[in-house]
Amino acid sequence: MAADRFHQCNAISRRTSRSAADFVSGIGRLPVLSIRGQSMMRQMPSSIRGRLLLILRAGIAAGCAFTLSACISTQSTRFDEFENVLASHDSATRALAEWCDRRDMADPAVIRVSHAGGEAAQPTAEIRRLLEVGPDDPLGYRHVELLCGGVVMSVAHNFYVPARLTPAMNAQLDTTDTPFGKVVEELNFTRERLAAVVGASESCPPDTVLSHRAVLRRADSLPISLVIECYTPANLVD
Repeated sequence: MAADRFHQCNAISRRTSRSAADFVSGIGRLPVLSIRGQSMMRQMPSSIRGRLLLILRAGIAAGCAFTLSACISTQSTRFDEFENVLASHDSATRALAEWCDRRDMADPAVIRVSHAGGEAAQPTAEIRRLLEVGPDDPLGYRHVELLCGGVVMSVAHNFYVPARLTPAMNAQLDTTDTPFGKVVEELNFTRERLAAVVGASESCPPDTVLSHRAVLRRADSLPISLVIECYTPANLVD
């Protein structure tokens, strides 16, 4: 599971496996041996030389396994920490700002959005049901990247109900790079998590490490937004 979560560990596994294969594929390519040492190995009886190579192979395999295990353990711990930070906030913007600050990804740890472009997604009947609006009620849509410094931390799809926001909030959403959670924070919204998927869910980029789907509600419980959040591998790297 952890190896599937973190593409970095898979890459390490492939690199260490290739290095091990290169290392033991021929005596002449054993970099830890001096020229004299290689010559001595060639003069050994084949049975002794074969046993020595078996020992080397076993040691390298153990080292590769240790490297991969350490990587998975580190990434799993970081993944759990990241999930805990996300769970501690109703606002993904605040959660990402805290994570950015913890990981020293930027100074100051300020989250901004960049519009991802492309055609606007059309709200489905299910989205309208979750937002408790009729088939003809207008909905706003934002497809954005959330960045801290120059690092893309999340790609998000956001369907929101303009009629449940203030005119000033709607203007900000239309004209600025301020994140949705920051724009509507004075509504004291809460988050109702609908789904959390390890990896990419539908609508998320393939390298997504964690996908969230949630409804944001005003203090009076009316839904104001449905969000699909796709968290990038940048949240887990050193």
